[in-house]
Amino acid sequence: MTQTDHRVVDSAGAGSVPQERKLVTAIPGPRSTELLARRNAAVAQGVSVTLPVFVTAAGGGIIVDVDGNQLIDLGSGIAVTNVGNANPAVAAAVATQAAAFTHTCFMVTPYEGYVAVCEALNRLTPGDYEKRSALFNSGAEAVENAVKIARAYTKRQAVVVFDHGYHGRTNLTMALTAKNMPYKHSFGPFAPEVYRLPMSYPYRDEAAGLDASGPAAAARALSVLDKQVGAENVAALVIEPIQGEGGFIEPAPGFLAALAEYCREHGIVFVADEIQTGFGRTGSLFASEHEGIVPDLVTTAKGIAGGMPLAAVTGRAEIMDAAHVGGLGGTYGGNPVACAAALAAIDEIESGDLAGRARRIGEVMLPALHELAERHSWLGNIRGRGAMLAVELVEPGTTNPAPQLAAAVNKACHQRGLVTLSCGTYGNVLRFLPPLVIGEELLREALALITEAFDEVAAGLTPVPATAPERTTDTD
Repeated sequence: MTQTDHRVVDSAGAGSVPQERKLVTAIPGPRSTELLARRNAAVAQGVSVTLPVFVTAAGGGIIVDVDGNQLIDLGSGIAVTNVGNANPAVAAAVATQAAAFTHTCFMVTPYEGYVAVCEALNRLTPGDYEKRSALFNSGAEAVENAVKIARAYTKRQAVVVFDHGYHGRTNLTMALTAKNMPYKHSFGPFAPEVYRLPMSYPYRDEAAGLDASGPAAAARALSVLDKQVGAENVAALVIEPIQGEGGFIEPAPGFLAALAEYCREHGIVFVADEIQTGFGRTGSLFASEHEGIVPDLVTTAKGIAGGMPLAAVTGRAEIMDAAHVGGLGGTYGGNPVACAAALAAIDEIESGDLAGRARRIGEVMLPALHELAERHSWLGNIRGRGAMLAVELVEPGTTNPAPQLAAAVNKACHQRGLVTLSCGTYGNVLRFLPPLVIGEELLREALALITEAFDEVAAGLTPVPATAPERTTDTD
């Protein structure tokens, strides 16, 4: 049994969950295995599972399963529990609101919590212009409504997105999403008037012999837009400032700025999809801020409400107000319990300087990942910002994607009691999304275990050729 950092982190994080890794069974354990059999008999097979341990409690940087194992959480429910799971302030706000009322539908009889969340978003998102917000249930809903709003405002139809982008699983957002399997395969036909541009992907642009600079990558993308779509037809350009599911791809400096300028010149609504990057994850409250980008619309979800389902579109008042009365909404959008959770989570993020804590996570993790790359040539690229970091794995001696190595390292991490995730268009990227409140000792233990997992996988590989290409790093 391995244990570290027995302290319980402050009220921003863990509640009553001891902040230590503890393995008392194999992963998964016998009770989780039993529950997995029940799951497979009851749940549609299209719903996947990454790590089949069934959770009974979580807090700070630890997840507790039904067998009594305590796992270090490097996934945060895919960047949702930035303030820690079961954050005491969020839990208290949820309980208080649920005791008062759980639902009325804001469109029928409104309530202050919805308004307060919109006020907070209008204040916090980039830009000092007058703003409006609207609340929804999920990131996909937010993106879809951003497109609706942009079309209403511009009276145009076309939407441009980017290679490797991920925007959701509804019909329209599947059209916006780049990756076929598992998100789009067999689910078409998809919504029309969606056009895809090449993304700035410095690691692979360099490997292909292209000019990997931001301005050059933007010129390539905008040339496609001009030739295949025409700026006068485009309602919205939708982009993740750092791509999430596509592989934590951070575009080269200047890429986003060039796109934003093009949009301003041609009356196109620039939509920043900050669903995974928002609320302190990258070391700023929003990732757009790293390059000084001021989007017309920002979509948010995930980290907004400490684990409760909530999403939003926020942006310029004149654009947001273009939709006719009754054109936006939904039965559960801006649910009062989710709004209470969001207000508590936002207060925790601001008062606890969780963006600063994200920067510190990056300062701790990046040197360890660099050291790992020096030992293993198949770590082709290290990239990311703050607490949104990734390593791209390639076949030894090449830049060919190695999804089999990513899967093997992921499995080795899981067996050691780490919750880790993969991503990327080629399935060859390991992403790290620890809660922003994770204790530093716990984080350092996780890094030691990641090193063990890489070493275990490396032991089964053919020796790396002496001519292996140099690795590159895309970081601050």
